[in-house]
Amino acid sequence: MIGLIKGQVVLLNAPMACVLTASGVGYEIELPLPAFCQLQMHTEASIWTHLHVREDAQLLYGFVDKSNRDVFRKLIKINGVGAKMALAMLSAMSAAELKMHVDQDSEAALTRIPGIGKKTAQRLLIELKDKLKDMEISAVMEDGQLFMPAANTEAVMIAEVEAALLSLGYRDKEAQQAIKAARADQAGSEEAMLDTQQLLKATLKQLSNF
Repeated sequence: MIGLIKGQVVLLNAPMACVLTASGVGYEIELPLPAFCQLQMHTEASIWTHLHVREDAQLLYGFVDKSNRDVFRKLIKINGVGAKMALAMLSAMSAAELKMHVDQDSEAALTRIPGIGKKTAQRLLIELKDKLKDMEISAVMEDGQLFMPAANTEAVMIAEVEAALLSLGYRDKEAQQAIKAARADQAGSEEAMLDTQQLLKATLKQLSNF
């Protein structure tokens, strides 16, 4: 199984990244959105991976923090939680935040994740209590310098961010409202939002407040 990939980031297309290793092989890796936002073009990255094998595809999911990868593996072992839902959970909150909400029996926090209703949240709280109990989970860095490609137009940025959010289960209207709010906040800021990762990161912050 492919467990760790080191190489240069040669493509960022939310939530997918392509990492070119020293051997000349490029791996397409799907990441939780906060992890995607930490990657920079044309820089070296180390990504912990999980190879998910289906009848019709072999998919790589990646995490910049090993504890998030470990939690992902525990999530997909729960009945009814597939890789997409697990990825959506770790896009909405870090592994450390998930453990905190489970420890606090915070059903409301889990139901804010796309695709998770009240009954599913209640079942997750019960099943994750033991699975995460003895895990030492480190907090994931939230801020980092991001690559800013000049070629990104505003329309392309918005389309890419919306597509990334829809792929993780957010509703069309919900994604559009969050993007609009993120752009409105940025309009009053002196710092320009020049790339997809910055808009995506700002939009995720808006979604956490919905």
